[in-house]
Order: sequence, then structure tokens, then C-alpha cells
Amino acid sequence: MDWVRGDGPRWASVPDYLAGLGINAVALPRSVRIVLEAALVGHARGQLGAAECEAIARWRPGAAGAAEWRFPVTRVLMQDASGLPLLADLAALRDEVARHGRDPATVDLAVPAALVIDHSIDADNWGSGALARNMDVEFARNGERYAFARWAEQAFASLQVVPPGNGIVHQVHLERIAELVSVHDGWAACDTVIGTDSHTTMVNGLGVLGWGVGGIEAEAALLGQPLSFAAPEVIGVELSGTPRPGIYGADLALAITARLRAEKVVGAFLEFFGLGVATLAVADRNSIANMAPEYGATLALFPADDAVLAYLRAHCRDDSALAAARSHLEGQGLFGAIGEGIVYDRVIRVDLGTIAPALAGPSLPHQHVPLPEVARGFAAAYEGEPIDGRVVLAAITSCTNTANLRSLVAAGLLARAAVTAGMRPPPHVKTVFAPGSRAATAALGRCGLLAPLEALGFAVAAYGCGPCVGNTGNLADGIEDELAHGRIAVAVQSGNRNFEGRIHHAIRAAYLGNPMLVVAYALAGRIDSDIEALLARIAPTDAEVDAVLAADRGEARPGWHLPEQWLALPQGIGSRFAWSGSSTFFVPPPFFQDREAPPLRPIADARPLLVLGDAVTTDHISPVGAIARDSEAAAYLGALGVSPADVGSYSARRVNHEVMLRGTFANPRLRNRLVEAVGPVTRSMPAGTPQPIHIVAEAYRAAERPIIVLAGHNYGAGSARDWAAKGTALLGIRAVLARSFERIHRANLVALGVLPILIEGGEDPWSGIGVESTVSVSIDFDPGTATPRMALAVALRVDGQAQTLRGRLMALTSSEIAQLSRGTLFDVCRDDALRL
Repeated sequence: MDWVRGDGPRWASVPDYLAGLGINAVALPRSVRIVLEAALVGHARGQLGAAECEAIARWRPGAAGAAEWRFPVTRVLMQDASGLPLLADLAALRDEVARHGRDPATVDLAVPAALVIDHSIDADNWGSGALARNMDVEFARNGERYAFARWAEQAFASLQVVPPGNGIVHQVHLERIAELVSVHDGWAACDTVIGTDSHTTMVNGLGVLGWGVGGIEAEAALLGQPLSFAAPEVIGVELSGTPRPGIYGADLALAITARLRAEKVVGAFLEFFGLGVATLAVADRNSIANMAPEYGATLALFPADDAVLAYLRAHCRDDSALAAARSHLEGQGLFGAIGEGIVYDRVIRVDLGTIAPALAGPSLPHQHVPLPEVARGFAAAYEGEPIDGRVVLAAITSCTNTANLRSLVAAGLLARAAVTAGMRPPPHVKTVFAPGSRAATAALGRCGLLAPLEALGFAVAAYGCGPCVGNTGNLADGIEDELAHGRIAVAVQSGNRNFEGRIHHAIRAAYLGNPMLVVAYALAGRIDSDIEALLARIAPTDAEVDAVLAADRGEARPGWHLPEQWLALPQGIGSRFAWSGSSTFFVPPPFFQDREAPPLRPIADARPLLVLGDAVTTDHISPVGAIARDSEAAAYLGALGVSPADVGSYSARRVNHEVMLRGTFANPRLRNRLVEAVGPVTRSMPAGTPQPIHIVAEAYRAAERPIIVLAGHNYGAGSARDWAAKGTALLGIRAVLARSFERIHRANLVALGVLPILIEGGEDPWSGIGVESTVSVSIDFDPGTATPRMALAVALRVDGQAQTLRGRLMALTSSEIAQLSRGTLFDVCRDDALRL
């Protein structure tokens, strides 16, 4: 290993390793070099073979999918909605190990992990004093969950828990946790991180390699398994030009999202380069990288440069650590504006100077609408439907924009001008401010801009995700009743997702925009107002924004916010969690139970449980927001004595698989071709009446009839929500047949033993299926000869008419094939733990 350098700590010289292979290091994309470095460290530790490293080093354009890549990550990042279920799975694995007479403490974290609690606070209250009231409610609702987090923190030595009230996970990650170079077990290497939230890519804005995965993949990484994936397509995104005056981070991110979604970059590694990069503040780079899941990329890597070092220094990073990081990056050829000489699969060019203010909506983040076209576009999107048009929710929220100080200062200056002019939002508008970090509001306070925002109703309601994940609370008095019969009102928020019904069950249309536009639309009160005229009156100039920023000399201060309610919780003791038989929040997960047969086997005469269209998101499959009081999940909890007021959210109940099973496909906007009704119902075949989905699934199970799901393009878009795959598996679904899959959900299905099968061809194969159809599907193959992306013949019969479709098993690596031949990824983790 003549590429090993140093002795305190050691590091793997990627340029020297590549030179030994006769490979030009300059031509290799930055992301590939970082993965290669991690693999080399893994090889030096005995985790990976030499051939695995060489397979990465020999990446070339056109080689996507040609090889399996593996590397050990240096860190895992979690938020509470997905992280607590992951930790509960590990607690259940400790129980399983103990059941076999082994020491449960051998199930431990092999790499450092951070859990940031941000997904549980609801914006029930807004306006003055809202934060304290909402946090009181948060702890009252989540005390049992947070006590579990405190137990986990003492049970797993490498786990850091960030209490509620500190901010949103990805901004907290950038400001307080992420490193450019990490030192672990005596080795220094570029920081690599996977997160249980799809927007983990926000850290790519700092030049750190990382992306979102399902909780099951993160669990395996925490237990020491290398991350495995197929060699990606690597695309360069060349940025040129300079943003126009009045353009903010969200404007850039939304425009680039629309462009890259159209360029079909799903699953790709993206690398931003070009002269335009230097014109972007680090916060704007972070916003663009944050949106990678919305344009479908695995990661969206910016270079680490002097601007990044200044950003980290402003957030209390140690000068000596930053100097060491710079030295390491320079030694690997990874510091600064790299791009010339790198060879990519293809290059996409974006002129930043062409980007204009816009919104995205009304139901997808890549529906880019220039401001002059918003009113007309809204009317066209809902032509023939009962349009209301009022903005009933205006929320400055989400990790994407709420700590981008330039954007927040612009919103604050507009608010100050509005207050001076005597303007206020109309009473039907609920206004919410949920910042990404306390550093952001501290800066606004120093600039004198919190007060005008508060005067317009934008007082801090939460340091957490809030409305971005559907934790919106009730709308203004009477509004939900007025919208109960389908009238289409609007939300405008500075978030990253606007899927129909996600933000609030009563709000069908939602638009994304920068924080200043959120305040402007709150003042206007309607989506079809002349917003440009309003902006012309009260929007600040770039010079005014820059003057405020130049006058602020404050810096972030170290130290976590520790709410007194958090400190009052019991800390927990012992290596095993004490499950309560009466808890409706914590029920031992069922995923380590023995299986009757491996998932990789033929499927004969299956019935479709659901027949769905395009763009089915993980919000459709496993909702995250409030549990509807008339839902199957609420009825189940009610039978256990839980009052309707206390059923809470699906996010809070994720360690109760009985609730989550009933919540799978429980989105009120689900459109299933097997029934006329919109919502969480389906029917059995041949002539069943519409019933709740889990009841029909159970009837098929009792009849020993295999079931599948049929879907269109972009199945599983959205959040890295492992419960979308867990719930699918618990319903008994053997396979999902779709015309295309989003990256994370496809991997999650494989991990849970559900076969993702791509249906090829240009026509909609399910077009002949309707509310009276009888459908059967058979897929015959030899499991012993299965290979990644194996071609399959899919026998489809609709109302007696037979046809054969071309399918492809979307297990992408030999590791995934091996896992499907054994069981689920949970089975693999259990078997590995029992071998220790």
C-alpha cells in the first residue's frame, strides 16, 4: 500500500494510487475521487478488497451500472421521524441477540451518528408567544418518544442527540456538525455522510459528499456494513453568469430544479463547476444542493473553497481544524474551483443570469412558474373546479431557505416597509415562521428585523420543520370548514416540497418561493393578486439588503439550546430498552421475525392491490402529517383508548407498526384506478366492494393470493421514507411494477424484500384497467440465475385479455440480489449480529 501517507493520522493518497494504475487523477470527477478515498481507507482496514477500489478508480463515462461500488461512510445523520424508528429497530435487534444467548451490547454503532429532533413540533399556535406554547405542546405529546431518545443516547456511545428547539436537521448539520475532513480510527479522510432524510444533500454545498438513504440502509451502515450501490452516471453542471438583482437562493434553486428534472438526472452524481460558482454565496449553494431529491439526483456536489472555509469559521469551526482540512483537500487535489480537465458522462450548462423571480407549483417542486404567470397558471391548473384563490397559509419554513440570511434579511426589510405603510395580512392568512437555526433569528434580531416580521404575524413558531412536513396545525378560524367541500385555496411557503395534501389536508394547491415572496403573498392574501405591483412598492433593493448584511458583525455562538422540559426527562439506563406492553407509541418492531421464503422467487396469478398513475410520492404511500380522525389508524388507536384529540401524527407513531400498516397508502388524495373514490380505499377481485386498503390486503393474505402494486412513472418520489417500504412489505405486497422508480424508494423496497420491477415500453400498460376490471399478473423466472437488472417476462391478463410485458428486475447490484435471495436487509443485519 505505497499510497498510504502520514502516521498521525494516516491518509490514503488518491493521486498516488491513481498514478500507480496509470490513471490521470485530474480527469476523474471529484465525487468519484472522494468515494475512492473512502474505499481505500476501507481496504487498508480490511473492510474492502483491492479489486473493489480499482473498480471505482476505473470509472469512465458510459460506465453507469457496470460495477458495484462499496465504501464505508464516516458518519450517519438522522432526524427524529426516521431516526427514532431506526434506533427502535436496533433496540429490537439487541433483544433478538439476547434471545439467542448473546450479549446485546455487541449491537452497537460502528460509526458516529447524530440525531437532531426537529420533525415533531406543530405550528398549532402562531403569532406572539407561539414558540413557547408550541414547545409545551410538543413535549406533552412526545414525552415518551423523547425519553426513548434519552435512553438511546446513553445506550449507544457514538450517538449524539440534539434536543428539540435547536433548528432543522440539515441547517444544524451545516452549522454545528459537518466536517470537511474527519478523523476516525487513526485515519483522516474527506467527510462522507448518509442521512435518513433525503435533503441530507444540503451538505454538498460545503463540498461534503453525502446523500439521503432509507433508514434500513442507514441501519446497516451504523452496524459497520459498507454502503453499496451501482456505479453512477456522473454529470457536470457548469454554472456561468451572475444572478440578476433581486434574485435569492430559492429563485436559483427552483429554476435549477426545473431544469435538471427536465434533463433526467435521476440517480446521478452531479458536480457543479464553472465561473458562476464563485458568484454564489455558500448559503445559496446549500439551497441548490438541498433540492437534489426534487430534481432526482443522488448528490449535487459543489467545491470546497475559501468561501466554504469562511462560512465554517463564522459558525465556530476551529481555525487549526480548518487549516488541516484545507491541507488534506489540497493534497487530494480537491480544494477550490476544480472543473477543467474533468471528464463527465455529460455536461449541463446553466446561465445564472437568465434566472428570474418565480414560484414553483401548484403541486410539484419542478413546476416552475415565473411571477407574471402565477395567477394565470393557477386558474389553468384548476379549470372547471371550485377555485377559492385565497392564500390561507404563508410559511417561512424548511431547511432550504430559513437560514439563508440574505433571503431572510430581504423578507425582514419588506416586512418593515409594509409595517411602515400600515399594511397587514388579511385575517384568513395563517402566518408561520419556523427558522432553520437559532443563529438565523439571532442575526435578524441584531439587524432589527425580527420585530417587523412579528408585527405581520411571522413570530417564531418553531425551530423545526413545521408546515414543510405537514405539521401545520389548524388554519385560521372557520377556514377549514369553508374549504371542506373541495374549494381550492393556497399555501405559499419557502419549502422544498408541495405535493398535494402534504402541507395541510384542506389545502390542495401549494407554491414554493423565497421568504420575501412568502411575506408578500401573505400581505396580498390571494394567489391571483398583482404581486409585482406590490413588490414594486415595498421590496428592498440589493443595495439595501447588502447594507444590512455589511453592518452585522455578529457571529454564531457555540452551545446547544437545552429546554428545561428536555432536562427533566428520565435519562434511561441499561443496554436494552424496556418496552411497555401498554404503549401506543412504542411496540417492538416485527422486522427481525423469520420469513417463510426468500423474496426472490416467482409470482403466480397475483392480484393488484392498487393501480396507480404517475408521480406517486412517498407522501402518498406513507403520510407523515396528522392522522385524520376518520381514518383506520385513528379507529385502531381509539379502540386502545386514545382520544381523537391525542391520535397525533403518523410521524410520531412510526414505532407502532399496527398504526403505520393502517396508514400505508392513507393519503386522502390517492387516486386508484380500481375504484371511483379518491382516497385510501381499494377492492378485491373479481367484484369486491371498496374497503380500506389494509382490510383488502388481509383478505388476500387469508386466501393465500399474492398481491402487487401497479404504477406509472417516478414511483416513490419525495422523502427518504423507509416506512413507505416497510408499510408496503407489511401489507404483504410482493412486488411493485412501475414505469420508473425514484432512487431511494427503489432501494428501500429491495431492503424490505419487495421486488421493484421496471416495465419497459412507451405505452401505459395499465390503461385498460378500470373500476370493474379483473386483473392477474404472473412473473416466472429462475431465482438461481438472477442477476442485476435481469430481464423478465410479465404475463398480464385484464378481463380475460392476455399480453406479455417486458420487465426488468431493478435490483442494481450483486449485493442486492444476494440479499433478496436471503431475505430482507433486516435478516442480513440479524444474521451478521449473531455471528459476532
